[in-house]
Amino acid sequence: MAVDDFEIPRSSKRKLPSFAMSPETFGRGAEAFARFMGTPAFLVGMTVFCAVWLLWNTLLPESWQFDPRSLNFTLLTLILSLQASYAAPLILLAENRSTDRDRVEFEHDRQRAERNLADTEYLAREVAALRIAMREVATRDFIRSELKDLLKELEDERQDGNQADGVDSRSSEQRRGGSHSG
Repeated sequence: MAVDDFEIPRSSKRKLPSFAMSPETFGRGAEAFARFMGTPAFLVGMTVFCAVWLLWNTLLPESWQFDPRSLNFTLLTLILSLQASYAAPLILLAENRSTDRDRVEFEHDRQRAERNLADTEYLAREVAALRIAMREVATRDFIRSELKDLLKELEDERQDGNQADGVDSRSSEQRRGGSHSG
């Protein structure tokens, strides 16, 4: 094997172990941290921490003070600045993840609304088709009225037929009777 073989990757010369964390795990941690920073427990804890720090470095003898008031509490300022410098990006990361989740949820809601609208329109068309079909279908009242009309026509025809038969029968009787008398 040649020394200048560029097709074979070199082995890593890094001595430190690599720390690989999935973006999902890191994001969940950032959200948990941001959620914790918004709790009353965190605010009370930070207030107590700062109060103890200030009282310790103000009221105790100078030999016990580790961040004297004469230096304007430089160490406390640095610690709070460090905390803020980590908190801001973590909060933004958590907010971005929340925005992404909201965007996905909004998209699902939009799709669900489209499906509901399509279903509603389909049902409205079906109801309209049923109404149109029901107008074409003979209803019970319509059939009754038609049957009554037909029955009346039949009765009228029968009466007309009976009257005609009565006139015919009378005239035939008269003819018979007239032949006897004449």
